[in-house]
Formats: sequence, structure tokens, C-alpha cells
Amino acid sequence: VQLVESGGGLVQAGGSLRLSCVASGRTFSINAMGWYRQALGKQRELVASITSGGGGTNYADSVKGRFTISRDHAKNTMYLQMNSLEPEDTAVYYCNAALYPFYSSVYAGDYWGQGTQVTVSS
Repeated sequence: VQLVESGGGLVQAGGSLRLSCVASGRTFSINAMGWYRQALGKQRELVASITSGGGGTNYADSVKGRFTISRDHAKNTMYLQMNSLEPEDTAVYYCNAALYPFYSSVYAGDYWGQGTQVTVSS
């Protein structure tokens, strides 16, 4: 499975961005998908995840109410709509695909994209 992200960039605080992640290869094996981010000097964290059918989503407390994760199976694409962006959202955002239905503290998925930089200026 190969994952390619796009949509990152520089935005002012309060602005919006939409990240996309296109999957290719053995996409039929993908179950859950998620977006991680890693800020400079910090550990990578799971920002949002979505189940295979799209009916189940989870968000980090820091982004609840501002970010929305979705996926389009027909296009093999996952999205992250980010609104009301804050400088604290500045990070490299990574697309992730999992062979299992759920992420956990001991399971961070199986496939990674190359990452896309999001920078929020104050």
C-alpha cells in the first residue's frame, strides 16, 4: 500500500486547510485509516481516525470540534478538514493506513505517507 498526502501549507490562525491522502496498491487490505502529526521536538500523535465504513471516527481532544476526518472508498482517498487552525496545530501531518479496525496505544497502523507540512502563523 502506498499513501500520498497533499494539501499542506502556510495559513494564518483561524484559517482552514484540507489535507488529502490517496491510497494505491493493495487498497482492499486497508481497514481503519488515520492522520498523525508530529510537531518539532514532540512525539507523533494520532489526531483523527476513521473506520473502514466511515461510520466511526475518533479525534484527539485538542482538535475536537475543529477537525473532520472522512474517506471516499471510490476514490481511495481520505481527507482531513481543518478549521479554526491554531499555531499549536503546526506540524508535519502523516496519513496512515491500518490492516486492523482500530488504533490503540500499542498499534499505530501499518503504512505511512511521506508527510505534509502544516504551518499556522499567529
